[in-house]
Amino acid sequence: MHLEIWTEKYRPKMLEDVIDQKHVVSRLKAWVKSGSIPHMLFAGPAGVGKTTVALCLARELFGSNWKSNFQETNASDERGINIVRGRVKEFARMKSMGSEFKIVFLDESDALTQEAQQALRRTMERFSDSCRFILSCNYSSRIIDPIQSRTSVFRFKRLNKESVKEYMKRIAAGEKIQVNDDALDAIFEISEGDLRKATNLLQSSSALGKVTKESVYDAAAQSKPEDIRNMIESAMAGKFMDARKKLYELLITQGLSGEDVIKGIHKEIFDLKLAEETKIQLAEKIGEFEFRLNQGGSPEIQLEALLAQFMKHGK
Repeated sequence: MHLEIWTEKYRPKMLEDVIDQKHVVSRLKAWVKSGSIPHMLFAGPAGVGKTTVALCLARELFGSNWKSNFQETNASDERGINIVRGRVKEFARMKSMGSEFKIVFLDESDALTQEAQQALRRTMERFSDSCRFILSCNYSSRIIDPIQSRTSVFRFKRLNKESVKEYMKRIAAGEKIQVNDDALDAIFEISEGDLRKATNLLQSSSALGKVTKESVYDAAAQSKPEDIRNMIESAMAGKFMDARKKLYELLITQGLSGEDVIKGIHKEIFDLKLAEETKIQLAEKIGEFEFRLNQGGSPEIQLEALLAQFMKHGK
């Protein structure tokens, strides 16, 4: 049986179907009506619709010919100048089919080296009559100014809770799976507005049938917020051995990494009933211990030491 990837199966086909990003879609629709677009720069975090919007735009501009007039290239595959001199230039040279121009979509273009970006700038200038470039990146600050000034910049934002839940419900209806509201909240919590991550999480947690909060956390291999909270509260109430036992349950029984646990702790401290000053001190300690873990410190020792810090700031 062929297993379909839901991120592709439910990817919007037209601009009308794109979730959220109304500020981007409304401007693009106006250009589609006029039949022409400028060079563009799509900036924003992963999984919020940059590639999807580019594909929808190509479909609406070129109709059934869209595949021969659209080239998608991932700039992070080959960071060097060759990708610009080779594939991009070759495609830009070719005549477009049934349209005045073609579209080159360069994903993760902030991974291109400075030299490659300079070569790209010259390519953009040389083929601007026959080709439009859409560059996608996570950080627009990593794109050189001469390219930024030649493009219309669109900033994509992280998706809000309502949008992610609405999209998850659309998929659940299409796949005829049961998803309860707690599970949808957990998916949003873990994906942090990244729709690709949310969709993959929904698909992997639906493997055993009904999607519940538990199956979501299991599929994501992440700690449940209440487990982390219990551990912190035990430490702050002076029950260090209870907190330590909970920590080992997370690390050994649930198989979480030290980084997962420390991220979970970081999320929880701001909801604790503590003085602002104490939260600041604890946030500082978490930063220090996370750095120690990244430098190769033992997760058990470092996290026990962090719990000891919580105990010091307890009642």
